[in-house]
Amino acid sequence: MNNKPHIAVIGAGAFGGWTALYLLRGGARITLLDAWGPGNSRSSSGGETRVMRGAYGPNQPYTQMAARAMELWHDNEERWKQKFFHRIGVLWMVEGDGQFERGSLPVLKDAGVPFEQLSSGELAKRWKQINFEKVEWGIWEPQSGYLLARASTQAVVEHFVAEGGEYRQASVFEQGLESGDWKELTLSDSSSLRADRYIFACGPWLGKLFPQTVGPHFLSSKQDVFFFGTPAGDYRYDEGTLPVWADHSDHFMYGIPGNQNRGFKLADDTRGAAFDPTSGQRVVDADRLASARNYITYRFPGMKDAPLVETRVCQYENTTDHDFILDRHPAKSDVWMVGGGSGHGFKHGPALGEKVARLVLKDEVAEPEYRLSRFATR
Repeated sequence: MNNKPHIAVIGAGAFGGWTALYLLRGGARITLLDAWGPGNSRSSSGGETRVMRGAYGPNQPYTQMAARAMELWHDNEERWKQKFFHRIGVLWMVEGDGQFERGSLPVLKDAGVPFEQLSSGELAKRWKQINFEKVEWGIWEPQSGYLLARASTQAVVEHFVAEGGEYRQASVFEQGLESGDWKELTLSDSSSLRADRYIFACGPWLGKLFPQTVGPHFLSSKQDVFFFGTPAGDYRYDEGTLPVWADHSDHFMYGIPGNQNRGFKLADDTRGAAFDPTSGQRVVDADRLASARNYITYRFPGMKDAPLVETRVCQYENTTDHDFILDRHPAKSDVWMVGGGSGHGFKHGPALGEKVARLVLKDEVAEPEYRLSRFATR
């Protein structure tokens, strides 16, 4: 007789895939579902790269989670003999006092994330290809960097299956999941799935499946990403000489240099317009492109007039407070909802998966900042 609990995980992205893997390693029997497959172009976990950083201002739980995630990325890379975490460093450029960065310093220290605080003169000496006009100081995280997004998301599912998990490519019908009286899921392949517990880690679709519980606190936003071609023979903008960078000036710009020769990645963290992840047309906005060109000309003068070689449209699944959701459904205790990555979730995947697996298997509750009840008090 099999006494292992059977848990269905819906969504094979950064949250769902890692959660399924750690539940499996914790002794459960797991069925993992995804509508279009891990790392697909509609998902928030698709695309080439994501930033792996420790700085979160004074928000200590996320820095601690990021520090744990860095350990788990390393452990799984060693286990799988694959590389997804490129530790090329993260540079934070600060104009003015920089409350976010200033608040990050003691938290980074407490979490054990290596960093240096650098003056504008030290910044200019180290990275001559950057125009540090108006930048007064910076934070250098030498052991941070970037992650391969699509490749690692697919690898998690591959290793989940290799370790004994079941993966099925199918979607869940929106079938009145808010009520507490359903016993099984109806799937797009006309089959049904019954489990002891259900974990919905559906990224931007979480609010659609739970429009009353999650929907009012959830918004998917369109985010345009640009890749610019670097000058031939000029290696100043490659990852061997330039780190991941983040610039809190008028608005939050960030970039990742040249992974696998795809170009100089640049993006604006400002939340875009509401976006439907299923049917939305993934075409970048002209005004966002113009803004990106103006920025790259100003901050990286050697990239002036660089050709646009690739674009991508992804989405953030934002909660109203940008904190994650890790909680049971109020009407059905065997249903968990995990989501609200809010543009900063991918890096945390293994640490969050480890955490959710512990909560579910030990029948515990998450901290108040991740529970749905927090919205009732605002």
